[in-house]
Amino acid sequence: MEAVPRMPMIWLDLKEAGEFAFNAAVKKSAVSVPRDFEGCSTLRKYLGQLHFLQSRIPMGNGQDAAVPVTWTEIFSGKAVTHEDIKYEQACVLYNLGALHSMLGAMDKRVSEECAAGAFTYLRDHFPHSYSVDMSHQILSLNINLMLGQAQECLLEKSMLDNRKSFLVARISAQVVDYYKEACRALENSETASLLGKIQKDWKKLVQMKIYYFAAVAHLHMGKQAEEQQKFGERVIYFQSALDKLNEAIKLAKGQPETVQEALRFTMDVIGGKYNSAKKDNDFIYHEAVPALDTLQSVKGAPLVKALPVNPTDPAVTGPDIFAKLVPMAAHEASSLYSEEKAKLLRDVMAKIEAKNEVLDQFMDSMQLDPETVDNLDMYNHIPPVLMEKCAALSVRPDTVRNLVQSMQVLSGVFTDVEASLKEIRDLLEEDEAQERKLQELLGRVPPAPGSPPGLAEVSKECSKYLELHEKASFTNTELHRAMNLHLGNLRLLGGPLEQVRAALPTPTLSEDDKQVLQNLKRILAKVQEMRDQRMSLEQQLREMIQKDDITTSLVTTDRSEMKKLFEEQLKKYDQLKVYLEQNLAAQENVLKALTDANVKYAAVRKALAEVEHK
Repeated sequence: MEAVPRMPMIWLDLKEAGEFAFNAAVKKSAVSVPRDFEGCSTLRKYLGQLHFLQSRIPMGNGQDAAVPVTWTEIFSGKAVTHEDIKYEQACVLYNLGALHSMLGAMDKRVSEECAAGAFTYLRDHFPHSYSVDMSHQILSLNINLMLGQAQECLLEKSMLDNRKSFLVARISAQVVDYYKEACRALENSETASLLGKIQKDWKKLVQMKIYYFAAVAHLHMGKQAEEQQKFGERVIYFQSALDKLNEAIKLAKGQPETVQEALRFTMDVIGGKYNSAKKDNDFIYHEAVPALDTLQSVKGAPLVKALPVNPTDPAVTGPDIFAKLVPMAAHEASSLYSEEKAKLLRDVMAKIEAKNEVLDQFMDSMQLDPETVDNLDMYNHIPPVLMEKCAALSVRPDTVRNLVQSMQVLSGVFTDVEASLKEIRDLLEEDEAQERKLQELLGRVPPAPGSPPGLAEVSKECSKYLELHEKASFTNTELHRAMNLHLGNLRLLGGPLEQVRAALPTPTLSEDDKQVLQNLKRILAKVQEMRDQRMSLEQQLREMIQKDDITTSLVTTDRSEMKKLFEEQLKKYDQLKVYLEQNLAAQENVLKALTDANVKYAAVRKALAEVEHK
């Protein structure tokens, strides 16, 4: 796979600048940057200087020195104006991410992590109401796209470096996870309406990539099974890879030739691997091929991250050109307060993530889906897979008769071959006896037992074919047994659908069983409610921290009173922290109730599973 043609990547257009009452020469050089890494450097410097400026002069929304700032919104092309210097910073930061995405889509492919970092900083530190292209939904979509493409680049390098198959499979699985997150955003109706025409193109490409990289992941899981000499697992992984690749090919209609080349190349690799593995297992290893869902799922390995943006890093911004305007004390104090807020957020997030990890592991071990926990609706109709088989047999009504005739022909051939082999063996034995008698008549020393030299090779070949024929006898017997076992089912599938439906098993649940199911669903809904509330409280905390700017207060506060001011200001988060603590504390009771409900559900689950299997 190291020579597979590269897939195309998504990149973002840069915003166009309009009115801003700033030095024209500076403005021009900062917004009309070259499309290269020098342009990225220029944007970073401009961003840093804007940050230094806004910490000294009241140019924010509603402040005395605020001036109109105009930029073009990407998707609609409309000019959007705000009297806020942070809007200028946000648009420059967006262009930094967009330019990195553009560079990352080129041959070098080294810039997606930088793009993800720029969009992450923009999402987490600026208002989302400036323009549609900088809304929370769009920025989250961009972040997942960039992380997915960065992980995709890492996957390319890992395959070129011939890394271990299991590692390559995990890297590829993480590509799938990032693109699934992006796809969920693209399928959101609000996001789709914001994106406009490009939503369909992006969605088609991302959906195709999800199946394509899932195929790559299972290809390398199959290669790992091959290295471990697990030949049955190898077959099912390669088969799964082939299935997923076929889905990718279906979704790739209308994609450029580079995509088609990559798919054809990968099909050659996976198809060859699958055919070889299946043939080897059928004729050499004879290992049972497990169901895919009985094998451990491939867990993604996130080896890329959004590179952090520090707008005040002197190594990036250069000298502070506004250093002499005002003292830095207020700015330094604000930075200290920001660190206090960041520490508070880190402490809360550590508790949330610890509880989420326990919850995720618990739910994974339970394998309970609220939507399909009883799955009773499936028994109201013939399953689609079974309908396909019925349809296939309905257009071939002679299938059973042809099968029986074929087995009869095979039996006749077997009998003829057996008679011919026995006849050859008798002739060889007769020749051997006559040879010995002739030697005795000539008065020679009796020869050693066995065939004369001239007939030895023929006798050896005869013995080999007799042995093979004996093995064929066993295979024929097994084949006859299998045929007789399935003849009834084949006749049933080829008959009327009413008979097929009547032959399918259906579960019989008592009122107690139904009550157990309802109770389990109720508790699973509680789990989801707890998750949703936790996410909502976390989002409220993040938004509250983002909007919390006490710079005005810091300017008029004595340095000796800073610590006291910080403590008073941080009290505003106490109520949210209490709600979060209550949510986290409730988890233990909810999971205990779910455990008890699951114990009662075990018998019902087993019965449903048995009926579903049948």
